[in-house]
Amino acid sequence: MDSLFIHANPSSRYDCKSDDEKHNDNKERSSKYPFVSALSMSGGDGDKSYSTNSLLQKRVLSRTKRVLVENTKEMMTNLEFPRCIKVADLGCSSGQNTFLAMSEIVNTINALCKEWNKKPPEIDCCLNDLPSNDFNTTFKFITSFSKKLTREGLCFISGVPGSFYSRLFPRQSLHLVHSVYSIHFLSKVPDGLENNKMSVYITSSSPLTDQNAYLNQFQKDFKTFLRMRSEEMVSNGRMVLTLIGRKTLDDPLYRDCCHFWTLLSQSLQDLVLDGILSASKVSSFKMPFYDPNKEEVTDLIRKEGSFEINDLETHGFDLGHSVEDRSLQSY
Repeated sequence: MDSLFIHANPSSRYDCKSDDEKHNDNKERSSKYPFVSALSMSGGDGDKSYSTNSLLQKRVLSRTKRVLVENTKEMMTNLEFPRCIKVADLGCSSGQNTFLAMSEIVNTINALCKEWNKKPPEIDCCLNDLPSNDFNTTFKFITSFSKKLTREGLCFISGVPGSFYSRLFPRQSLHLVHSVYSIHFLSKVPDGLENNKMSVYITSSSPLTDQNAYLNQFQKDFKTFLRMRSEEMVSNGRMVLTLIGRKTLDDPLYRDCCHFWTLLSQSLQDLVLDGILSASKVSSFKMPFYDPNKEEVTDLIRKEGSFEINDLETHGFDLGHSVEDRSLQSY
């Protein structure tokens, strides 16, 4: 599995739309994307919960630490050490993972202020996910999060329910946006997948029209995501985004990073053969997901125009280690 690390900052661009026009755009987006309200990770802290089964995400967060620290420092110095900082983790899900990122950000800011002999700012940490997300399980870790922080400055935690394919924050209020393994999930299942029977995602035997449908939906959604963040972020702010991507360029149907969807499809097909599920139900079930390659991401960011790419890295991950590596379970 490959991960794309994108570090970007807003570019200067004048928006000629009025506030009423933008408000209408947001209302239209909400009505177009009803599926987003149904997609969330399994809550709680039981054996089947996301909180218990997110070791891979912990590994990814560990890998992104250097990138996150560098961009946090650049944001602070470029903005000349603001007195108040607002940070958002988009797609925080449930459990403690979001606090791994937030503690790095807060401690980096406090250490940098001490180094430069500056007064630490007040930091507003905003945790975002869909309204159906189990925020209560996440908030249980606030106490342990606070113990990991250096004692300088004040830090506030808040939950922000809503889709990141819509406006979530006031205009020009965000200084740093962070998101790990979230924006590869689409706002909806693409239209026109009737030929992709018995598979939850693209396979090597899928028609090329399926790949095009998924790519088109990703382009629409990611463009919306960038547009919304450009309205919410201050100039010279930073975004650090990590998502699942693929290496392949020559064969658009080859999914080198998504064998888990193939395994899920095969498991569902076995349930059909056993008479537990109907073939029609399995055929109607598709994943709102897309794994872009590096060129698709960079091309879209440049064409949309709201952000400049500072750096884009790709890293491979062995899914087997996400089960075996127990050292990352402790926060």
